[in-house]
Amino acid sequence: MKFMSFKKVKQILGMIGIILISVSQSVMTSAAQSACQDNLTCKSSWLNADQNEIERIYSFAENYKAFIDKARTELSFVDEAVKFAKINGFKPLKGNSSMTAGARYYDVNRDRAISFIVIGQDSLDKGLHVVGAHIDSPRLELKGRPLFGSGEFALFQTNFHGGIKSYQWTNIPLALMGRVDKKNGTTVAINVGLKPNDPIFMIADLSPHTDRGFRDKKVKNLIKMEDLDPLAGHIPGLSGIEDRVMEHLEATYNISRADLVSAELALVPAYAPRDLGFDRGLVAAYGQDDRLASYVSMRAVAKLKQPQKTAIAYLVDNEESGNRNNTGAKSAYFSTLVSRMLDSSLGLQYREVDLKRTLRNSKMVSIDVNPGINPMRPSAWEVGNAPKLGYGVNIKLYGKGNTANSEYIAWTRKYLDNSSIPWQTTTYKVGAAGGGTIGGEFSRQDMEVIDIGVPVLSIHTPMSISSKIDIYNLFKASWSFFLN
Repeated sequence: MKFMSFKKVKQILGMIGIILISVSQSVMTSAAQSACQDNLTCKSSWLNADQNEIERIYSFAENYKAFIDKARTELSFVDEAVKFAKINGFKPLKGNSSMTAGARYYDVNRDRAISFIVIGQDSLDKGLHVVGAHIDSPRLELKGRPLFGSGEFALFQTNFHGGIKSYQWTNIPLALMGRVDKKNGTTVAINVGLKPNDPIFMIADLSPHTDRGFRDKKVKNLIKMEDLDPLAGHIPGLSGIEDRVMEHLEATYNISRADLVSAELALVPAYAPRDLGFDRGLVAAYGQDDRLASYVSMRAVAKLKQPQKTAIAYLVDNEESGNRNNTGAKSAYFSTLVSRMLDSSLGLQYREVDLKRTLRNSKMVSIDVNPGINPMRPSAWEVGNAPKLGYGVNIKLYGKGNTANSEYIAWTRKYLDNSSIPWQTTTYKVGAAGGGTIGGEFSRQDMEVIDIGVPVLSIHTPMSISSKIDIYNLFKASWSFFLN
């Protein structure tokens, strides 16, 4: 009979110990997940991510940063999204498009909104699964008559889109993006300030040497909205500084002063998206409200093959200004889109009641980021119902008649838990905060709608902050929703 050496026994015991520790950690992790019954006892999602998942998270974040670096306005988002659609096998939706399972379509609404569609195995009237988000973000935009001269400078007159804090938009590099539509039917694209060699634009604030008469003002009065006028030129011309700028626009783009009346030109922060922190676990970027949600929705629907229900990623404009206009969520575009699909499917048998039935049987997730607990000012939240970066997607429980039906919340919890997707809840501090999404526009159409999102710091500022693991978990949550 042979006996093992002490060294061999020690190695085996060591291996058994490692296995026992691993099993113990797995049981503890499972118990911790099942015991996570409220926002206060949950643990960071990073603690449960293995090395393979962390690599996927960081890779996903790199693609996300590369996309939103170019997609800084709704016009540029749609441009980039169409490229993405074509690469991933989506074709333009047409009147004779087949509604067979697995067919992939995209549909652009006036260059400022886009829908991705993957046809499911069920007939359309059994209901759709829709993820909705918005692609506009707070920004400055040029007025119709923008150019003027003051103090030996040429400046732009601007308006604002969405909620901003005016003082945050001074002394930062701005890029000019958008389009000019001319009377002859041509369109001129303008994109200046993002490339390293491009000029930028900037709103010059007072220096501390000369602002003593302004320091005692309240922050909201320090820089008035009407004063957000970026510098656009400095070298004098024979007929005025602003005329020299206009001469440049005419020579470079063949546009006149009158053409600027029919232009959509936005001034957006020119910063590139960056990793934040030594561990690179955070993303700092302009426009994460709500191009973060729009990007993950697009990625999730593109991952589908033949879902049970027809899946739509509906990405719209003008949420920041109240869902207005014919490219916003209040327009009839969505119901018209569904009726077009039903018409392709049913032909002469299509009736209005088919549209009503389809919407009634549909489920929607309205995704929009929301403020997370800020370490500088945690008192802005009631922490028991507050979301934290890195802790997963959040189910928004607004109250006051604005929360999804309890049975739909339960259905949502089920697919999130079954897919091992960490989640938390969000309720704003009563009477002290608030916000909105596109969701209400679809619950009015008799659809089941729930708001979810991920927490982000510094929302509506020139650079907001998200957690890479939250971005990835929101993608997984969107994909899981489409599959259920």
